[in-house]
Amino acid sequence: MQEEKIIIVGAGLAGLVAAIELEKAGFKPTILEASDRVGGRVKTDVVSGFLLDHGFQVLLTAYPEAKRYLDFDQLQLNYFDPGALIFMEGQSFRFSDPLRQPTRAIEMLLSPIGTFSDKIKIFKWTRALRKQSVEKIFAKKDHTAMELLKHKGFSDGIIEQFFQPFFGGIFLENELNTSSRMLEFVMKMFSEGYAAIPAEGMGAIPKMLANQLSQTNILYNQKVTKVGYNRVELESGEKMIANAIIIATNPEDLMPQVAGQFEGQQTVTNLYFESDVNPIGNALIGLVVKKQSLINNFCLMNNTAASYAPEGKNLFSVSVNNNQGLKMEELQHKVMIELKELMPELAQANLKHIKTYFISNALPVIDDFQYSMKPSSTKIQQGIYLAGDYLLNGSINAAMLSGRMAAQAVYEDTKGKGFRS
Repeated sequence: MQEEKIIIVGAGLAGLVAAIELEKAGFKPTILEASDRVGGRVKTDVVSGFLLDHGFQVLLTAYPEAKRYLDFDQLQLNYFDPGALIFMEGQSFRFSDPLRQPTRAIEMLLSPIGTFSDKIKIFKWTRALRKQSVEKIFAKKDHTAMELLKHKGFSDGIIEQFFQPFFGGIFLENELNTSSRMLEFVMKMFSEGYAAIPAEGMGAIPKMLANQLSQTNILYNQKVTKVGYNRVELESGEKMIANAIIIATNPEDLMPQVAGQFEGQQTVTNLYFESDVNPIGNALIGLVVKKQSLINNFCLMNNTAASYAPEGKNLFSVSVNNNQGLKMEELQHKVMIELKELMPELAQANLKHIKTYFISNALPVIDDFQYSMKPSSTKIQQGIYLAGDYLLNGSINAAMLSGRMAAQAVYEDTKGKGFRS
């Protein structure tokens, strides 16, 4: 086989999967990564024995692409309990998924979250989604998530008390202007699998992908500044020639001709605190129902995965969708106060701030949500291809799928055949 020079820009999930597929086809790609490690937005820092993911992230085990590329046992996944712990009006209420936890069905039906009718609607809707393919979900006429909830007749109470804080934490916007397709896709994934985190943090996912590569050369601290026909230019001034280039990062920074073609990014601020007190004791995500609250959702990470915190300590991960422009020190102080108000057990606790991440590119804003795409759709000009979740929908699944499609497009253009599957 004649050797083709292929460059992948970015060692995030999309770039790594593209490399995996190219290796299967006999290529030996080069990945140029601007940072010092793989992962892109999926990274984990270790600080004083705590595992700090860059933003609160979970792996949905029902993702088809995750099943394709990841060994869940090797990742030593730890699972969140289905449902959520909802904090409102000075109290907390457990909101469970009766399909996943039948023994909690009565408790869920009697909880003050929403109406009895709301809960029956959720049960029937979730059951119906299980029977629908993801392709069928994404073929539906698109609305906003909020419009779909209103159309289905959900009460304002359940929307404000559950749907907005829960899916606001996933979509990083509380008005639920995100696609109704994405809402149903995520609901289907939650109903068919679990939300999980690896024992070594979310950063273990890209590491596992990278470990599958044997013929790929990953070059770190190599920032690409420009991509053109058959070449890339590095910040150092070096130019590299390639037969095919896959841009698995934001292309607008590299190709002026595509500037403005994509919708931008949602932001989030993720704060971590350590505590000597565990006020929850379960592996649920906490949702805050209070419009003035900075906190949208939070979680005691070591309740799900003990490895996230040193023995005898607890790790809070707090997500703030709108930091109101506060300076970091003020934000940290106010969030700490809110945590103590939500959980009085923390009033006398030794609650310490560990680290804050402001993530400017947390999730792509997308106009037309799709599940998949043709390989040829990743090609933007001769020899240049795109990969990234922003092409489809903001998810780990979409990042992986787009990388697979971009690699297949390269192969089809160079060899005239599709990949072996």
